[in-house]
Amino acid sequence: MRLLALFIALALPASVLAQGKSEPVRIDTGSDLLWKKLEARVAETADRIDGVTGVAILDLTDGRILLHNADRVFPTASSIKIAILLELYRQDQEAHSGAKEKSQLDDNYTFDPKDLVEDSRIMAGLTPGVTRVTNRDLAQFMVAVSDNAAANILIDRVGKDNVNAMLHGLGLSKTMLRRKMIDIAAARRGDENVATPQEMARLLEAIYKGKALSKQATAEFIKQLSTKKGSYIPRYLPESVQVANKPGELEAVRTDSGIVFCSETAICDKRHDRLRPQ
Repeated sequence: MRLLALFIALALPASVLAQGKSEPVRIDTGSDLLWKKLEARVAETADRIDGVTGVAILDLTDGRILLHNADRVFPTASSIKIAILLELYRQDQEAHSGAKEKSQLDDNYTFDPKDLVEDSRIMAGLTPGVTRVTNRDLAQFMVAVSDNAAANILIDRVGKDNVNAMLHGLGLSKTMLRRKMIDIAAARRGDENVATPQEMARLLEAIYKGKALSKQATAEFIKQLSTKKGSYIPRYLPESVQVANKPGELEAVRTDSGIVFCSETAICDKRHDRLRPQ
């Protein structure tokens, strides 16, 4: 079997553009009818898929939530990079408040080829010992093209344990950064980066509602995460819709986590599927 994991967090308004149409379709996002239709659609999709589907859809305006296998633990693939990015912004915020030995967005890094790993599309093109970038640049590489070397450098700088402590502090006990990117030995030991659908939705809720960062840092975080990239969430959305997300993949795993902004309402969704062999 082929495993497909999708982690999705959506922020949607009362006015949502219908797929394939330029005119907005007015919907009542709080209506029981809408949620019943959504529940039916999720159940129908899950039944059609040869595997496991996990979904958590959270309306950030009224707290309504749709759950389907939402407490089941799934691999996150590169969606875990949202947590790495969040810890970087958190430490930068603490450093500006006077805390010592914290990583900052403007800290410099000079490229060392020993830091390269597979799927490091930008880092592999830098000049050893010459090219100097900031942590903010590394974060952009990690977000925009999922550069794994950039992610690993940031893990070293902010600390894996600090990422997990931050997640635990937000009440997310099943969301864990267990290894660096492309750490084959760790993966073989079963040390996979994991989360549940509901916890990913709650992580994005905490970010969206300013529970993880200051108002200014939250805005900067969301702006960086909104860098346009090839991914599942925005595939059928109008170009004008802001999507703050991080897709990823492993062998037989596909993920995408993020927030989709339109204007007034917000919904968080996370999904994990197993597909038939292709």
